[in-house]
Amino acid sequence: MDWSVVVMGCLLVLLGFGCRRWEQAKIREGASPRQGVRLHLIPLLIGLGMIAGKSPHLVGAPFGVVMTADSLSLVLGVAAALVLVVPAKRHVGSGPSGE
Repeated sequence: MDWSVVVMGCLLVLLGFGCRRWEQAKIREGASPRQGVRLHLIPLLIGLGMIAGKSPHLVGAPFGVVMTADSLSLVLGVAAALVLVVPAKRHVGSGPSGE
């Protein structure tokens, strides 16, 4: 069961890279880039967090390495949340004012 989490993390990382390539191809074809929206980072960061959180424990790493990897996993999760929240907050704040 634990290895399935690592495999799912690898698939999310590949999905993130695929989304980035797709966005770059659309830009090369003439589409305007979306300013401030980095949706390809979300699956990438979550996938890296899943891999970093489970891999050291599965290979029998020492306690210090496992704790460091868990901390890295937490940081990547917070970064993924910030990638979602910061552009949404800017978008809400830049709407037309009623005054």
